[in-house]
Amino acid sequence: MARGGRSWPHRLCKGKMVAVGVLAGLSVLSLLTYGYLSWDSLGLGPGGTEATRAGPGEELGAGAPGSQPHIVFILADDQGFRDVGYHGSEIRTPTLDKLAAEGVKLENYYVQPMCTPSRSQFITGKYQIHTGLQHSIIRPTQPNCLPLDNVTLPQKLKEVGYSTHMVGKWHLGFYRRECMPTQRGFDTFFGSLLGSGDYYTHFKCDSPGICGYDLYENDNAAWDHDNGIYSTQMYTQKVQQILASHNPRKPIFLYIAYQAVHSPLQAPGKYFEHYRSINNINRRRYAAMLACLDEAINNVTLALKKYGYYGNSIIIYSSDNGGQPMAGGSNWPLRGSKGTYWEGGIRAVGFVHSPLLKNKGSVCKELVHITDWFPTLITLAEGQIDEDIQLDGYDIWETISEGRRSPRVDILHNIDPIYTKAKNGSWEAGYGIWNTAIQSAIRVNHWKLLTGNPGYSDWVPPQAFSNAGPNRWHNERVSWSAGKTVWLFNITADPYERVDLSARYPDVVKQLLRRLSQFNKTAVPVRYPPKDPRSNPKLNGGVWGPWFKEDEKKKKSDKSKGANKQKKNKNKKKANRKKGQSLHCRSRLAGG
Repeated sequence: MARGGRSWPHRLCKGKMVAVGVLAGLSVLSLLTYGYLSWDSLGLGPGGTEATRAGPGEELGAGAPGSQPHIVFILADDQGFRDVGYHGSEIRTPTLDKLAAEGVKLENYYVQPMCTPSRSQFITGKYQIHTGLQHSIIRPTQPNCLPLDNVTLPQKLKEVGYSTHMVGKWHLGFYRRECMPTQRGFDTFFGSLLGSGDYYTHFKCDSPGICGYDLYENDNAAWDHDNGIYSTQMYTQKVQQILASHNPRKPIFLYIAYQAVHSPLQAPGKYFEHYRSINNINRRRYAAMLACLDEAINNVTLALKKYGYYGNSIIIYSSDNGGQPMAGGSNWPLRGSKGTYWEGGIRAVGFVHSPLLKNKGSVCKELVHITDWFPTLITLAEGQIDEDIQLDGYDIWETISEGRRSPRVDILHNIDPIYTKAKNGSWEAGYGIWNTAIQSAIRVNHWKLLTGNPGYSDWVPPQAFSNAGPNRWHNERVSWSAGKTVWLFNITADPYERVDLSARYPDVVKQLLRRLSQFNKTAVPVRYPPKDPRSNPKLNGGVWGPWFKEDEKKKKSDKSKGANKQKKNKNKKKANRKKGQSLHCRSRLAGG
């Protein structure tokens, strides 16, 4: 049985082979013409962020034939559910709109409410309760990282011949060298290790006096790249360079984890042009950041076409969690925000764009979760999922590409046993099945159950951003009776979580509480260690980076063992000498 009580076979089943059209005549021309173009012939300078002559839907270069597709996974940071053009936003996102319209929009797509949890689940295919990362995020000063015994997506892709590259935000821990991206399956890494930082200087202060530089190339600080370039543009340049130097006939996995649109709210001046009318300064800056991100994705798509990857590529776009209204993000009409288990914290913008899709231009309303990318992409890459890797994700390619039913019927949003307990929660409120003081959330078919303290619960409509400063008078709030620690919603009928049905359907509540209890039996202990003073960048040349010296600890241990061994040997020799002397005396006496 799988974790959480599910049977396993469907996760190991290999998906149908994706048929790739062989454009024989075009492929040779594509490689000759576009395979290894210079920056000048691309119309891109070394910066590479201004070329927008071709739209994302225009075919400029055919992909090299091959059964293993090029995989490009783009993860935006803190993008709100409403903050894309096709969800009705006032922020213009022509690239995202076009790519989504020509691909498959995921309109029942879930992630986790914060950075580290979503990234860990994407790269392992496992729920937080199965990696020990079920509480909060990995802090810069914590001796913590994605547990080393977890196999990662890039490691599995490398097994079947992929070149693997990561550009952008890691946020899965770095306290020891073994935790770094290049040790977890990526051939190359260029980006930041922490959760946030200045977009231009790449410095981050975790607390007063605990500050350091956070830009890396592979395993070393990238001081040579510290040219004051805005990170969204800098990361795009790096992606273009990787695509220019790689042979498109060999499969590539590109994980592009942009820093945008996470705070601090910074953007180059020219992107403010269309948003001067937005009075709320945070929303205006956020809009400019998103406009820059949209342009960057256009340039990534353009490079895929110019260099001959596009025809055999799969582009996946996802936000890592909901938006933060106080930092300009909007999840309207969903409830809640980043950091909560309301829909506004976990329901994400997502789509798949690929020439390999069968049902292009469609909308997928089947249940999809960020853990599903792990088995889906490994299957598409013709890889194997070991039987001893107990995944929480499903292969959902046929669901997306062909419109079939999703194999997924439930999602464990999380169980966090050390989050602030709800004061009035109890076993009694959980029918003796579950302690409702514990923060948890689960989705089973149409039903969603929350217990404990689910977090900030307002609805924040567009009017809330109409003034220069935050205006909570426009927010919609709901009051419930004191002591409430259980909520039940039919998410299909009520995606905005306005009608709590827990009192009306106690049997459904009990069923979902039992499911929570089943999942909880499979949970591993929480990993959330206290800060380590050795993490201070001042002790590491002013750079955030690995500080835990395993070798030194081992040397000390070995030295101690060696000293003990020498002491034992010395004592043994003394004992032997005494023993020898005694025998010698006896022999002399015996011989006399």
